[in-house]
Amino acid sequence: MDHRAVRALFDRQLRREARPDEPGARVERVGDVVRQVGPGAGWNGVLWSALDTAGADAAICEQVRSYRELGVEAEWKAYGHDRPGDLGARLTAAGFVAGARETLLVAETAGLATGIATPAGVRLLPVTEEAHVALVEQVHERAFGGGRSFAGHQVRRQLAADPATVPAVLALHGDEPVAAARLELHAGTDFASLWGGGTVPGWRGRGIYRSLVAFRVRIAAERGFSYVHVDALPSSRPILERLGFVALGTTTPYVLGPADPAESHPPERNSATRATKNSSPSSQG
Repeated sequence: MDHRAVRALFDRQLRREARPDEPGARVERVGDVVRQVGPGAGWNGVLWSALDTAGADAAICEQVRSYRELGVEAEWKAYGHDRPGDLGARLTAAGFVAGARETLLVAETAGLATGIATPAGVRLLPVTEEAHVALVEQVHERAFGGGRSFAGHQVRRQLAADPATVPAVLALHGDEPVAAARLELHAGTDFASLWGGGTVPGWRGRGIYRSLVAFRVRIAAERGFSYVHVDALPSSRPILERLGFVALGTTTPYVLGPADPAESHPPERNSATRATKNSSPSSQG
């Protein structure tokens, strides 16, 4: 894999030329900033920027003003290769709060193993109906201690947009949901994204997370996507690198609270942690 070329493709397709991630959302290009405004419980935030030292502070202030007027929480997805080099410090000075730094991991679907077995007594269930979505929310509540409404919203809007796809997968022990993870297929691009992988306490460390990754990669490959990407926290990075993912950089979520905190909803973490968008840390198994 040509790391520089794939990262440039990622920046162009999923950031600079990003499409709205759900009905009612809109992507706006304001100068050198690409941002999304989501509907209702949807995701709001900056996807890409190409700022210079002279104009960075003014561009950041414009985003703060815009999102504060809307009364929503917003996330600025800042990558380690974004400019200016002190972008993070400028965002913090403007009122954004930095989250945990994650590693941008990418793999070619053709090079990943997709036949990883689940632990004994555990079966994987594609999420295809409302009853399954409720189980995904239950896993998020137990694994992360919150964020269930946003996770449910993301899966429901994916099912509504494309009923033929599989937006998430559950791991069940009998009828008990013990893990869940989401898949996002970015139409018109070469990339699929893995989000929100979580395993409930007591079931971690048994290989469930690896089987959830393999299940989603198989779907992405069957649908013709060349790459899968994850924003990985330290807990999931070693697992993913052993599976064949490579690091292309880092990304840090900078979150701006709404003027009225009551309007806030926690964004989902990909990976294991957006997104697409996405604030609970991920818990792997």
